[in-house]
Amino acid sequence: MDLINAMRSFVRVYETGSFSAAAKDLKTGQPSVSKAVGQLEEKLNAKLFLRSTRGLAATDAGRRFYEHATRTLDEADLALRAVHGESATLTGRLRVSGTITFMRQHIIPKLPIFFAEHPRLEIDLLLDDGNVGLIEEGVEVALRMGKLASSGLTARKIGQCRRVVVGTPDYFAQHGSPQQPEDLVDHSTIIFSRGEGGEHLGFSKAGHSRNIVLRPRLRISALEGVRAAVLAGLGIAVVSEWIFTDELDDGLLREALTDWTMPLLDLWAVLPGGRHAGPKSKAFIAFVESQLQTTRYGIR
Repeated sequence: MDLINAMRSFVRVYETGSFSAAAKDLKTGQPSVSKAVGQLEEKLNAKLFLRSTRGLAATDAGRRFYEHATRTLDEADLALRAVHGESATLTGRLRVSGTITFMRQHIIPKLPIFFAEHPRLEIDLLLDDGNVGLIEEGVEVALRMGKLASSGLTARKIGQCRRVVVGTPDYFAQHGSPQQPEDLVDHSTIIFSRGEGGEHLGFSKAGHSRNIVLRPRLRISALEGVRAAVLAGLGIAVVSEWIFTDELDDGLLREALTDWTMPLLDLWAVLPGGRHAGPKSKAFIAFVESQLQTTRYGIR
């Protein structure tokens, strides 16, 4: 049995959730993929997948083996690159997760540059405003914002941005602009109800701090919904600046409480727990970081 190729077959089945999809990705027949996974199970004396009429699911042993298999394949890729030189072309697929709005506005438009640098590399983007399970979803790199919930993740801070109080000029013309943080309580406010959203806010100015609790008129579980609501003039939102970069620059939205500050929102490149970044992951993280350095969101 070719152990490396068998592991590649297993990893693709794990990440695609299908033997046929894995075979298509690997440009081979489904019987070959099934045989490779079966041989692995035999060698390990453990079931890696449960097969049922509802589909394919990894066992506990399969989830544990996936973590080690991906690490081993990354090391194998590094060894091959060392033999062929650092300029060896990156190939294969990289699975990346991130929030819908941030990726749509700040990463996807830049991908032509990345693909031009790595023409044989493919990317699977998993977009979700929540924090998906990295191992369960086969994610190799996640771009996450704010405080990291798990200390078991391998993470590197690659960007940050301000939190801002925003609304349309028409909204402020009709309802006035808040002068103090507590004035927000009397406004129609829109909050992102997941992650770094919420009604509890902390402001500071000249060594003084204020903590307030909003009474939101509208709670939305997706940032695209928050964008639509604010742009429709439904109220004020307290959000990360990069959600509304273009609208703030173009004057479609205005900031309020500009003499007050809130804690910065950090952007992290996150790897599954304990894993070192492989060549593909390193290339993608370096690309995102370099793109952010050309904006006001880079680490200075």
